[in-house]
Amino acid sequence: MRNLLAGEWAKAWTGRGWLILAGCGVLMSLLGALGYASQGAAAIEEGTMGRAAVTDDIVRSWFMMSLFTSLFGAIFVSREYTSGAIGRSVLMSGGSRTRLLAAKVLTATAVGALAALLTAALSLASAWGTLAANGAEPAWHGETWLILLGVFAVNTLAAPWGALIGWIVRHQVGAVVTVVALTLVVDPAVQVLVPEAGRYLMTIAQSSVYRDTKPELLSTPLALLVIAGWLAAAGLLARKLFTARDVV
Repeated sequence: MRNLLAGEWAKAWTGRGWLILAGCGVLMSLLGALGYASQGAAAIEEGTMGRAAVTDDIVRSWFMMSLFTSLFGAIFVSREYTSGAIGRSVLMSGGSRTRLLAAKVLTATAVGALAALLTAALSLASAWGTLAANGAEPAWHGETWLILLGVFAVNTLAAPWGALIGWIVRHQVGAVVTVVALTLVVDPAVQVLVPEAGRYLMTIAQSSVYRDTKPELLSTPLALLVIAGWLAAAGLLARKLFTARDVV
């Protein structure tokens, strides 16, 4: 298993795909932080918003990196189906499809954790930098650190979620479209149409973890259980499809 993990770890950094995804994630999150800082500085000056609330919004805006860590996981798995390399990967794993599936999901999770660490550091730096550029200072309090912890958790867990979607869909374009559609269209639409059911969806449960202020969300502990349930269900389905169907 150690050699298999080392091989998958090397594959994860092959090409520039990870760099492009990381760059896009940082750019989008930074734009969000700049927007919150600009609006927040004006609200602080007018007395309609406190520095702590503005700081929380800026740190929270870095949850957007989770879309890109999930895309990394999806592409990391599905590109081997597109290129036909999945058959060779099965042979290199000693013929154990379950071990290969586990190795790729664990590798995606490790890369997601690295991206989450980078994101956490940048979220703190952006709170200082963007507010200073607007003539204000951040205000740290207990809620800010809980938000930061939630942003780290969401960005990490999005990577195995994307990888499992990649195993289920088995096509690179299809996996990318599925991740984007679930994150930006399907889950938010269900949340609006049926809020009581929508809060149990993967993307909306993540909102609870990074402590979004919407009132209809689950508590953070329950949301973490829901996320674990989605990952477990996706893992079981991915394993069943991978072990029961032809490799290519």
